[in-house]
Amino acid sequence: MTTSQEELLPATRRALLHRIAVAQAEGRAPSLVAAVVRGGRTVWYGARTSVDGHGPDENVQYRIGSITKTFTAVLVLRLRDEGLLDLGDPLEKHLPGTGAGEATIADLLAHTGGLAAESPGPWWERTPGSLRPELADVLGEQPLLHPVGRRFHYSNPGYTVLGALVEKLRGAPWEEVLRREVLEPLGLDGTSAQPRAPHAGGWAVHPWADVLLPEPSENLGRMAPAGQLWSTTADLARFAVFLAQGDERVLSAETVREMRIPAAPVEAADVADGTSYGLGLQIQHRNGRLLIGHSGSLPGFLANLTIGIDEDVTSVVLANCTSGPLLSTVGADLVRIVAEAEPRIPEPWRPLTEVDAGVLELVGPWYWGTYAFALRLTSDGSVALEPLSGSGRRSRFRANGDGTWTGIEGYYAGELLRAVRRSDGTVSHLDLESFVFTRQPYDEDAPVPGGVDPDGWRGIG
Repeated sequence: MTTSQEELLPATRRALLHRIAVAQAEGRAPSLVAAVVRGGRTVWYGARTSVDGHGPDENVQYRIGSITKTFTAVLVLRLRDEGLLDLGDPLEKHLPGTGAGEATIADLLAHTGGLAAESPGPWWERTPGSLRPELADVLGEQPLLHPVGRRFHYSNPGYTVLGALVEKLRGAPWEEVLRREVLEPLGLDGTSAQPRAPHAGGWAVHPWADVLLPEPSENLGRMAPAGQLWSTTADLARFAVFLAQGDERVLSAETVREMRIPAAPVEAADVADGTSYGLGLQIQHRNGRLLIGHSGSLPGFLANLTIGIDEDVTSVVLANCTSGPLLSTVGADLVRIVAEAEPRIPEPWRPLTEVDAGVLELVGPWYWGTYAFALRLTSDGSVALEPLSGSGRRSRFRANGDGTWTGIEGYYAGELLRAVRRSDGTVSHLDLESFVFTRQPYDEDAPVPGGVDPDGWRGIG
């Protein structure tokens, strides 16, 4: 991926630099680096440091903590796409004897498996992985704290288990599988399980004094799939492009879209701050903007990857301090700055090259009872059913090739839409999983459930 600093306006570049400068100064970070990606290219890079003359560039490694989980999720979904497992499979089917076997693969990916947040024993992020050589050491005697599938409870051990699953089905260490199946195909040469020069050192900043303490850098061992990786802004920018668009060498565009569909129950606290979780990706709604990605932290390091899908703007922010700048806020702000200052220019409208006359016959207004909807044929060949007023239920449907369509989003996701024709070939109504849509409200010529009063519509009197 090439870097082009010239593609953003000077005022936008200054606003981005100002935002990370404030974050580094107020957050008291020894260093902070950031990048912005638009249109599949890095269009801005910035860095702030407390050491004159030693500003890190886009190729300096920082530890990225839980962004590692997204890489592990990619490996699991590759196994699914190859038919080696199903997301609905209980863990016990593939990795017996863990004590958490009733949790499904999807549960573990979405943090709904009921597992504890942390591993038992000493603080695993600051102690060597050799203290936890087996899965039993990571999970403890009672791995499940909550009923499986009932609530979102972020779990580091859950991703350790997923890493062990990858090792079991691939017959190779997690780190080796990751390098072979993700890092090398995507050209992520600056990402590794162990730090490589040049890399930043991790620091703790005293909460009440401007002094530093070096943090230990431990090999997490079994916990590696939950937070081991080191990476650079350049590599994470490339990884973000993959998460937005897919890459057939790793995962298809359809599968990466699946990763960002909410998969975990939303609790009251999550509703308040607009967050949810997909399959290895965090999902946020901020000021009407959909953001996906992941944050990460380990002693000495903070990391954030934020992708504005609709705006086609991504931010990467890394810092080498245990606490301080709120990188999730910084990342969202970098996306907002670019999206608001330089809104995405839409692709030119183009008409369809061909159209099925039978589909064209169906477009226009339809009524579900007295609710007015419109069926539209879109440029990609799908159809959209949308309310003519209010928020209502709206969905897009993909063609199945047999005159029916399947919902791909919204209330009707997975539901079947079909046109029902009379014996003479004319359209009677649309059937959407028992809902009858008619050309007129309660059309007496259509089989409206419950029938239509023979006296028709009337006034009061």
